[in-house]
Amino acid sequence: MNTIAIVGRPNVGKSTLFNRLVGRRQAIMDNQSGVTRDRHYGYGDWTGHNFTVIDTGGYVHNSDDIFESEINRQVKLAIDEADVILFMVDADAGLHGLDEEFAQVLRRYIGKKPIYLVANKADTNLRAQGSGEFYALGLGDTEVFAISSANGSGTGELLDAIVSHFEEVGEEEPNSDLPRIAIIGRPNVGKSSFVNLLLGEDRSIVTDIAGTTRDSIEAKYSAFGHEFMLVDTAGLRRKARVNEDIEFYSNMRSLRAMEAADVCVVLLDASRGIEAQDVAIIALADKNRKGIVILVNKWDLIEGKETNTARDFEAKIKEKIAPIAYPPVVFISVLNKQRVHKALEVIMEVYGNKRRKIPTSQLNDVMLKEIEKYPPPIQKGKMVRIKYATQLPTHNPVFAFFCNLPQYIPDSYARYLENRLREHFDFTGVPIGLAFRKK
Repeated sequence: MNTIAIVGRPNVGKSTLFNRLVGRRQAIMDNQSGVTRDRHYGYGDWTGHNFTVIDTGGYVHNSDDIFESEINRQVKLAIDEADVILFMVDADAGLHGLDEEFAQVLRRYIGKKPIYLVANKADTNLRAQGSGEFYALGLGDTEVFAISSANGSGTGELLDAIVSHFEEVGEEEPNSDLPRIAIIGRPNVGKSSFVNLLLGEDRSIVTDIAGTTRDSIEAKYSAFGHEFMLVDTAGLRRKARVNEDIEFYSNMRSLRAMEAADVCVVLLDASRGIEAQDVAIIALADKNRKGIVILVNKWDLIEGKETNTARDFEAKIKEKIAPIAYPPVVFISVLNKQRVHKALEVIMEVYGNKRRKIPTSQLNDVMLKEIEKYPPPIQKGKMVRIKYATQLPTHNPVFAFFCNLPQYIPDSYARYLENRLREHFDFTGVPIGLAFRKK
């Protein structure tokens, strides 16, 4: 696979270049250093070559950043994965001690992988001319490219050099046809730990600090007969509690991940129960017509569990999220690896339910009998007659019922029809849409 890793010290513009190469504002950018922490993947193309770009956190050494060791480990993983390494430096600030320290890390890759020094922020001729000082980093024949990732100058020449190392055209937006499973929830409920456990690697940095994950992190899952894109998201906070630009953009990225997902897996913290923000997140997923699975994590922390403990806990969840009644609830412990495979099976079942298509003949055989048992109530002295039903060709299950007076179908009867559909056909975890049309 054609893979590019963008690496370097903090605040040199790595995420800005990443966004330019993938052609959209996918990574969060801010003047504050240390915004990017995990590896972040995107896809781009240039002169007929498709490639993967990896954005990384800023490499530091002996700093006060509590995430330092984890960020540095993620950087090294990206370097090992890459076919071409872009070592980004700051043409405005000039040669920095951290650049020299990071150059020592990259020296072991000289001759093994192409390395390019990218002098960013070279917005003027003077800065571009001064970028030659970075040859002092001693990376052999490494070429220095003076660019401005903010306005794009110099990036064309850089890309020409990069793609010269790619023997294959590469895949265009690989995995775009796979199911997308977004892991969402409040901060610090175990989303990243759950993702890392499924993937069998530390794909996302995990700490006890709320807000460790800032961007939406994608990874491909392929095991036990399942294959899908898994998206770890930043914890969703209430608007009133979002008081920094970075938190705002983290929230926005999480919401986008939800909108792009097929199934939203909502993690709850068993020790805290279901809170107002959990209810709001589930309602938002329902509003976006997503498949929903509720995972109650940290179930191992609940002491004195009895036969009915889980049942009573689930009843409280259903009561709080009413009238949304369709999401399945699974009790898990990521720490103890309990019922994680069960959760995986339920997630994929919900995805299958979301794609379920009921043949028109089977649908009418079942539903017309239910309608005959309990016909629509008479409205304003007029009798409503439903003649037949069909499933519409939509991404989510939507059923059209054709009748003489669609405007007289009350909400209560629509709920009756939905309940009968769920009774006869498995749509667990999936919202159902009903449309009434004149015939």
